[in-house]
Amino acid sequence: MTAQGFVIVGGGLAAAKAAEQARKQGFEGPVVIVGDETLRPYERPPLSKEVLIGKAKPDTVYVHPQEWYAEHNIELRLGVAVSAIDRESHQVRLADGSEIGYDKLLLATGASPRPLPVPGADANGVHYLRRLSDSEALKNVFAGISRLVVIGAGWIGLEATAAARKAGVAVTVVETADLPLLRVLGPEVAQVYADLHRAHEVDFRFHEQVSEITTDADGVTGVKLADGTELPADAVLIAVGAAPNTQLAEQAGLTVDNGIVVDAALRTSDPDIFAAGDAANAFHPVLGKQIRVEHWNNARRQPVTAIASMLGNESSYQDLPYFYTDQYNLGMEYVGYADPDGYDQVVFRGDVPGLEFIAFWLKENRVLAGMAVNVWDVVDPIKALILGGQQVDPEALADPDKPLDQLVA
Repeated sequence: MTAQGFVIVGGGLAAAKAAEQARKQGFEGPVVIVGDETLRPYERPPLSKEVLIGKAKPDTVYVHPQEWYAEHNIELRLGVAVSAIDRESHQVRLADGSEIGYDKLLLATGASPRPLPVPGADANGVHYLRRLSDSEALKNVFAGISRLVVIGAGWIGLEATAAARKAGVAVTVVETADLPLLRVLGPEVAQVYADLHRAHEVDFRFHEQVSEITTDADGVTGVKLADGTELPADAVLIAVGAAPNTQLAEQAGLTVDNGIVVDAALRTSDPDIFAAGDAANAFHPVLGKQIRVEHWNNARRQPVTAIASMLGNESSYQDLPYFYTDQYNLGMEYVGYADPDGYDQVVFRGDVPGLEFIAFWLKENRVLAGMAVNVWDVVDPIKALILGGQQVDPEALADPDKPLDQLVA
């Protein structure tokens, strides 16, 4: 291709949506997606939800049908990684030795599961969950084991735990914090998830460190904790978080700090290189700070802004962070942003024990974020409360008889 095209590095949702936006926004030049997976771009949330529990087939996760790429003149270079970026010559070098020139480059490199640096972590029977093949492998594992140890009580760990319990597997979850999701939700709401999983007979081991994954000739036999406790296991899932894939950006001399640092237009420190999705640490003009969010909505929505900026149009990404989860009989949507130490009150509205409520994180009586559990069609009024920035009466906020849209001045 000539050096007049767009190159998109990464084969996930953000990459596919960026290619889609390039055509929707009128770009007629070459568009190339380069991804190290052999599969065309797919969505990751179903991997720990519908696909893992057998509710959806693996072929439902793809962003576009195979023929869509040819129909829109999008070139897919799959199964090959980008090994380097030459900013001076505006080229990316691929692992197979080939080079592709670019006019504008988008890094949608995503994130990778953090490894657990303990003996036995590479043994047969130890799993991570990031790719479609991981989800399919875990689903098969759940069908043939009786005991699973999950290391890490974040979203992936808890969703996988729920899937394993649905399959009849006994699950023990090991977590260094005092509650699941504590760093995300704070103690008030994290307790809801602890209670939920305990009600489904999950054994939590909080405030514990793993010292070793024990093995025999056939693979995993258990998990040994720092205090000497040994937890028997037929399989282990390591879910201790994800790290942004910033290696290419670092090698190219771009600014990196907890992700690839970009402005509100999603432009990096190089004016011809942009970043979106899990790897991007973007300035959020509404929140007034840099944030990196590892959730589906960013990968889905940030490419709109990135492509507009790549085309030279004024644009900034202002969507509030949004994510969702499904665990057992709990469906949840969260919108907004509340630092672990950035709120001074949590207000509950509805039936918390009955898992039908909204939780609001407040600071100085201003709503920072809201989480709706089995309550639907309230994301927009919650957004309005956040964006309005007005102080609210916590008692009125907690009263289900007072419509949310009437609390906005």
